[in-house]
Amino acid sequence: MNRKLDEFFEKVITVKLPEDRSYVDIIDQTLLPGTIKRIHLDTREEIWEAIKKLRVRGAPAIGVCAAYGMAVLAGKYTAESFDEFYDKFKSDKDYLATSRPTAVNLFWALDRMDAVCKKNAQKAVGEIKEILFDEAQAIRDEDVQISRSIGEIGFTLLQERREAGQELGIMTHCNAGTLATAKYGTATAPMYIALEHGWKGSDMHVYCDETRPLLQGARLTSFELYNAGITTSVQCDNMASLLMKSGRVKIIFVGCDRVAANGDAANKIGTSGLAIIAKHYGVPFYVCAPSSTIDPKTPTGDQIPIEMRDPEEIKTMWYREPMAPDGVDASFNPAFDVTDHTLITGIITEKGLVSGPDYSQGFRELGLI
Repeated sequence: MNRKLDEFFEKVITVKLPEDRSYVDIIDQTLLPGTIKRIHLDTREEIWEAIKKLRVRGAPAIGVCAAYGMAVLAGKYTAESFDEFYDKFKSDKDYLATSRPTAVNLFWALDRMDAVCKKNAQKAVGEIKEILFDEAQAIRDEDVQISRSIGEIGFTLLQERREAGQELGIMTHCNAGTLATAKYGTATAPMYIALEHGWKGSDMHVYCDETRPLLQGARLTSFELYNAGITTSVQCDNMASLLMKSGRVKIIFVGCDRVAANGDAANKIGTSGLAIIAKHYGVPFYVCAPSSTIDPKTPTGDQIPIEMRDPEEIKTMWYREPMAPDGVDASFNPAFDVTDHTLITGIITEKGLVSGPDYSQGFRELGLI
């Protein structure tokens, strides 16, 4: 047991329900690292806005928030018949599905809640409401175990590269940490599991790409790892090549929002470039992917929709003064890029490590597609 780590996890639970289950309780991640503030979401508009504006973010956390959100909303319906109940449920589900297009967990969680609702159509409305809360809690609990399993597999990769008396250099991009999941994270899970296995924070040195333009690496990942006691550095995204050339980075872990059937992986913008550099310098590049992010309906990364975001996130959002002239175009602001499967050393799922080049075959062998 690592008491400091347990206290940290308790402090930053990303998404939870209060005892009366009347709202969804989240950390507003747009205020981190300076302010840790929890906000309450009890309308569909508030839940939609929180997902759209990245108050809650990270594919697994979005899924948990959507599941809890549907249970909370359904709990407030006054309908007596199933048809009336389901009409309201379907309207709210379809509305929340419009919040963000790329993270497949959003649709996976909403569809799972929908399936449970329809499966129990013959039961009383009050009973269906309880079943929906149970299903949302199951989605959350499963996510904790999924992240832990990914972390255990990633930890074996850390052990293979650890040299006695030397800190192990690890790089990551964006935030695929506990803030992006129910607990442990995906890309950060191997580091947290290492602490649970008795490693000291100084046994690792994690280099966090700041991750322009929303700075999730600087604001969120470094916040997490530093507070968990792990040696942490932040560097500008365009410093990664020189850092890898120096030999200080031994392994790279990143998360993902969707994985195509052939292994192409969509993650925060800049991930593809990082993978290209890693390939050049021979640094192993691993994608940490819960099975819910693997989309068998998407053959390759070419079919993954890429979310375009507000240009002001580039020009003004994080600055006291604009960082570009008012009239300068910044309309090309993709939230994600797609890393080609040929650049990926392996994809870590909770069911096992899949290695290329034929990711489709590996996914089939694990029953993932």
